Amino acid sequence: MASKAQPYRGFGIRSYVAVAAATILLTAALTALSVGPAPSTRPEPMSAALIIHLATVLPALPLGAYLLVRRKGDPLHRVLGRIWAAMMVVTAISSFWLRSNGSLSPIHIFSVMTLISIPVSIAAIRRGNIVRHRGAMTGMYIGLVVAGGFAFLPGRLLHSWLFG
Repeated sequence: MASKAQPYRGFGIRSYVAVAAATILLTAALTALSVGPAPSTRPEPMSAALIIHLATVLPALPLGAYLLVRRKGDPLHRVLGRIWAAMMVVTAISSFWLRSNGSLSPIHIFSVMTLISIPVSIAAIRRGNIVRHRGAMTGMYIGLVVAGGFAFLPGRLLHSWLFG
């Protein structure tokens, strides 16, 4: 006889502490990299918005990929999905302080779409609409990868850091 899965009991305090600790450590590491004289490949120190953005987007990339390929619907999927969604919201919001030549760029469309897709996806899964939930989450992950790709184009900050 197959054992029943344990019912999901919510996003426990240990999960919040783990997410907070990981974010603080990554933010501290990124802040440490931005202190002191800027290397020639990085003409200016990182802003707080960029540190927050990188601290959430960097772990969101592998976590999102993992969520797309692993088993769905179990308690671990729900917890990791909530963590990923929270990182995506912070990533999207922090992006509005990252501007090209003082103005928003077309890449910010991905941020707006993320802020729309998260509540749509949550509402879909709460209603039992797995197809819509899967589509919204997959679309957000593809958008994350595409936006990341655009961030490395010539003239963008990440391109200048990596390629001088």
